[in-house]
Amino acid sequence: MTRRIAVLTAGGVLLLIFGLLGTTLPVPYVAQVPGPTFDTLGEIDGEPIIEIEGRERNETDGNLNLTTVGVGRGGLSLVQAVRGWFDDEVAVVPEESVYPPDRTVEETRRLNRRAFLTSEQAAETVALGHLGFPEKVVVREVPEGSPSESLLEEGDAIESIDGRPTPDLDSLDAVLRSIPPRTTVEVVFTRLGEPGSATITTRGSDERDGSLLGVSVLQQPSAPFDVDIQVEDVGGPSAGLMLTLGILDLVGDEDLTGGALVAGTGTIDADGRVGPIGGIPLKIIAARDIDADLFLVPGGNCAEALAADDPGFPLARVDTLEDALAALADFRAGRTPETC
Repeated sequence: MTRRIAVLTAGGVLLLIFGLLGTTLPVPYVAQVPGPTFDTLGEIDGEPIIEIEGRERNETDGNLNLTTVGVGRGGLSLVQAVRGWFDDEVAVVPEESVYPPDRTVEETRRLNRRAFLTSEQAAETVALGHLGFPEKVVVREVPEGSPSESLLEEGDAIESIDGRPTPDLDSLDAVLRSIPPRTTVEVVFTRLGEPGSATITTRGSDERDGSLLGVSVLQQPSAPFDVDIQVEDVGGPSAGLMLTLGILDLVGDEDLTGGALVAGTGTIDADGRVGPIGGIPLKIIAARDIDADLFLVPGGNCAEALAADDPGFPLARVDTLEDALAALADFRAGRTPETC
């Protein structure tokens, strides 16, 4: 009897030790959960997510919500990881898949933020191109100390330099290469649809012949208004599709939602192709939690989306911007969009 009690006591102590270790011992996994959603037609802290300068925004009734995934910074215990594996609203993934070991956490966040800013740029380019605005050479940034500082602004379309047209990047480069450094030139531009000009003294470069205006530029559609997107603390490129649709709803000729709450996700490239993203089951849960009427799913995520629990709303398959617009048109008309 004494031996049996001793064995039971030892076993109980071991179980207690293993239990304590399980609640404190960290494992190399992180938890992902449904993140917040943001209505691209709405506001954050009283500021529009998509701000339009130079024209009135359209009045809108519905929602076009981009969806996100929340990510923990490691620190999961063995017990927490096991618990997460059995929770449909938590994804437990290897820490290195979210925070690569060759980067610091801050570097990873900075790269994710840069990817989001790139998706903003792509969204604006695709939306304005869809609306038929012509491509021009557009100023994207005027760094401090640039010879163009206070003379050119982000969004200006450069039309000519010293009377020589600059309709595209090649033309601009050819003109600048033919101008010696420290030459005073007249730059004609369009700002918010209005013509303007500036007298700028160029600077040289050790890396190329000719002159520089000291600005970064892109060749993209130029409209007589400016689009500014403000979403802080969101990273990655997966908001591209919903930002594109938000711009189209705010400045286009068509009501895209018909008053419905539409959520979705997906990258978008300059040709309007919609790419797959990570965390689709969690994003569908986030859409369910806000009582979405329709969810736009990148075609490359359809198999994963169908493997999740039925959310109670259609999962429209979209491979391009045109697919997304067709799905919204079908939904407004009471037809079932092409689904996954």
